[in-house]
Amino acid sequence: MITPTVVVFSGGTSSEREVSLGSGRACALALARSYPTRLVDVRAEALPADFDPAAEVVFSVLHGTFGEDGGMQSLLDAAGAHYGGCGAAASALTLDKSRTKATAAARGVPVIDGVAFEASAAPTAADLYARLGPRLVLKPNAEGSSVGLHLIDDLAGLVAALGPIVGAGRGAWLAERRIEGREFSVGVLGARAMGIVEIRPRAGVYDYASKYTPGMTEYLAPAPLEAATALALQRAAETAFAACGCRDYARVDFMLSRAGELFLLEINTLPGMKETSLLPMSARCVGLDFTALVREMIAPALQRFFAAAASRAS
Repeated sequence: MITPTVVVFSGGTSSEREVSLGSGRACALALARSYPTRLVDVRAEALPADFDPAAEVVFSVLHGTFGEDGGMQSLLDAAGAHYGGCGAAASALTLDKSRTKATAAARGVPVIDGVAFEASAAPTAADLYARLGPRLVLKPNAEGSSVGLHLIDDLAGLVAALGPIVGAGRGAWLAERRIEGREFSVGVLGARAMGIVEIRPRAGVYDYASKYTPGMTEYLAPAPLEAATALALQRAAETAFAACGCRDYARVDFMLSRAGELFLLEINTLPGMKETSLLPMSARCVGLDFTALVREMIAPALQRFFAAAASRAS
């Protein structure tokens, strides 16, 4: 039976292209230690012209829109290709933060009170402030976790942040009550939660600069938590993962309020994948180094490839 090549899709067309290219280089290097591997820079919303689904499986690190929203997954499904990570439906669901929260909440996972809206039909600042104030978070509803993040401290700040959004008149946005407390990330691999990472941004907010500027954020892995709290976080991550129809792997992010209340932030199905990224940190907590982690992440796709090949041969 043919041994497939693992093709790493990186780059893409979203605002997270440069981050994705870095993830791709790291993962291709690690995967090449175990499998025939090649790295592809995806520059358009299409399958690479030389991709062969009969001889290759895909390890995608296309972060953000198209790569993570079900667009690429739909193309792969239509081509009969096998790939690691969530399918098209779960990918589309989880990139939509509002739908993710509603789906997880229906299974008992606590979520933050919020309002989703289109920029072309935005509520007034006064209405949002009355519903969610005095301190709010305003962010795109379907972008990466730190892209376009606004922290609002008062009504004047909300008016200032909302003005350009309404003026542009496009895009889906999410306003949420701002939770003061601690932020955590939990990797899920094969439907089981791995270690918990605490995120402590020195600037007080885990925005794009804090995420990607060396030294601006402290990470504690494993997070210093009481056993009962840690278990609750891990079970909530597994529940949210299952509720949204995820498969293979994902990263699930939470806030823990100062009062000890747990809240789901989002599910990231194709998170950053450098050796220093959050999902690899979570894996190291349970004894998986980076090479072992990516091997585990692609294993289900290889199993699906071989099962399909055996079925065709029988």
